[in-house]
Amino acid sequence: MPAKRKSKPSNTQPAPAGSGRFAYGGLDRVMHEKARLGILASLAAHDGGLLFNDLKQLCSLTDGNLSRHLAVLSDAGLVEIWKGTGRTRPQTMYRLTDVGRSRFADYINELERVIADAQLDATSRAEAPKARQRDSRGWSAT
Repeated sequence: MPAKRKSKPSNTQPAPAGSGRFAYGGLDRVMHEKARLGILASLAAHDGGLLFNDLKQLCSLTDGNLSRHLAVLSDAGLVEIWKGTGRTRPQTMYRLTDVGRSRFADYINELERVIADAQLDATSRAEAPKARQRDSRGWSAT
């Protein structure tokens, strides 16, 4: 049976009170980096976890890059590491922790809010007259 390595809990700070509508305090910097977002999405889609080489291929990362990003995610308590052997070789498998799965779901909800806000703004602009010289506040396009 593979041994499970303990993960450290994350030290995330809540958004300051009174944050603006577009502050998006739920966009966690640990998750927001492109490679880590890909790793988390891959692990979220594979409940049983993924072996290092499979994760490396899915995310198109080098060994070193993947190792570093997995260490950050593990230190944040989002990913757990399982060591074992398969076909006489040591293997390492990665899975989202329960906390990681919950925080990733919260993060995705926040991204959906960003998209909804951007779509609302884009819809408003599309419906506005194209040849407008001045807006209602007196600003004009240059």
